[in-house]
Amino acid sequence: MLTQTANGDSRLSFWRRVREFAVPPSMIETATARRLTGDWAGACAAAGIDVDLSLRSVARAHGRPLAARVRADLRRLAPDLLRWHMPRIAPDGLLRPALTLSLARYAPEGPGGGRPVHLVVRTAPAWADAGQRMSLALWDGSRPGDRAWHHPHPCPDRRFRLDLHRHLWDAERAGELLARVLGEGPEPGVDPALVPPEFGCAVGRWADEARLLLAAEGRPGGTGTVLVRLGGRRRLALEPAARGDGDGPAALRITAAPTGGGVCALPVLPDAATWTLPDLELLRTGAIDAGMLHPLVAAALVPGRSPGCPPRSDDPAGRARLVECRGARHRIGLVDGVLAALDHDPDEIRREELLAALTGTPLPCLQAIDRAHRHPDCLDGVRERLVHGDIAGALAVVEGLLGPAALLRDGALRDALEEAAHRRITYGLFRAGLTGPGPTRVRPQDRRPRHLRSHPRHTTAR
Repeated sequence: MLTQTANGDSRLSFWRRVREFAVPPSMIETATARRLTGDWAGACAAAGIDVDLSLRSVARAHGRPLAARVRADLRRLAPDLLRWHMPRIAPDGLLRPALTLSLARYAPEGPGGGRPVHLVVRTAPAWADAGQRMSLALWDGSRPGDRAWHHPHPCPDRRFRLDLHRHLWDAERAGELLARVLGEGPEPGVDPALVPPEFGCAVGRWADEARLLLAAEGRPGGTGTVLVRLGGRRRLALEPAARGDGDGPAALRITAAPTGGGVCALPVLPDAATWTLPDLELLRTGAIDAGMLHPLVAAALVPGRSPGCPPRSDDPAGRARLVECRGARHRIGLVDGVLAALDHDPDEIRREELLAALTGTPLPCLQAIDRAHRHPDCLDGVRERLVHGDIAGALAVVEGLLGPAALLRDGALRDALEEAAHRRITYGLFRAGLTGPGPTRVRPQDRRPRHLRSHPRHTTAR
């Protein structure tokens, strides 16, 4: 029981930190404003998603009807909502690296068939994940996309897919979230040895989700066996079946997955359908308020709530701080854009700075200012924002503490900002194909082959 409680608390703490830092309110507001005006490319840019597709190229390669379907989905895409629901890894809650995730699947039209075309989103490998940026592209199974040629896993993943869960990225279908989370079938009795309760599995909706998956895979009647992956080595086999005349809720048989090569051929239950929605767990336990959720998620889970993203309350801007200095309480605050001691005259400050330069001990007020430059109390929050790609939020916290005209001194704060800048350079080199593993990597002195050159990026919606 203690182990179950500890695991549950750890999972909730993990997701609460992700919800606080991974998708900042400023990103949601900007992406939403651009999406509502029809600027899907601008919304993607605001949400940190690089667009690696051209609708004109799609029309030439696959025809105008398919290009029109892709354009319609791009206009419904809420990139900030997609980032909210993307798979993440412990311990920092970063995006699952080197992943290609299918958002929509377009079956070929007309006689002759052919391979389906996928609208996919890709994450960078772990060594190049600075900024937590993603890329949007098309994949048709015949050749790599414009920027997929050096991606570790350019093909859509069978386990991580959202083409059967459009409510997790489609703004027009986000209201379906609550119905898909709660499901329609009863909560089955499951052997705890197969599915430990502390795992947080959404067993109650596995039957419905398995039937949807089997129907999408072309299995007649939505019957068959579905593989479920719980962690690295635990595998289960699901066999959903209709009760009575087929109109009742789905029954479910859960067993340990068989061994052998045949397991690889089984359809895999999507990861989004395997686990309980973390937002629902956070709300039920009171770990967060609905105001901390994405507005579309909050509107679906808490009907009747007015949308909106409240500002964060940890911004120290505009607040004077008190310091115990030589038996009195003095103030330090922002003066002309820099952090300064407010209760000491300029001559005294100059003498104390000279004393510090000669390795002496300055006033406690100056010691507090120096500590704020090198190792401030908000350093952990700054690092969290930097690691999740919220550069603007991190700089806003630093400027609110030290002032926009401050010059950073050597210390942990400056090291964190410099490291984030260097990692962004690494991501840029990865995007350009100039670093990282890959037999087709282009060296800086080489000319990129014509078929590997990128197309101009979109600036306006089409």
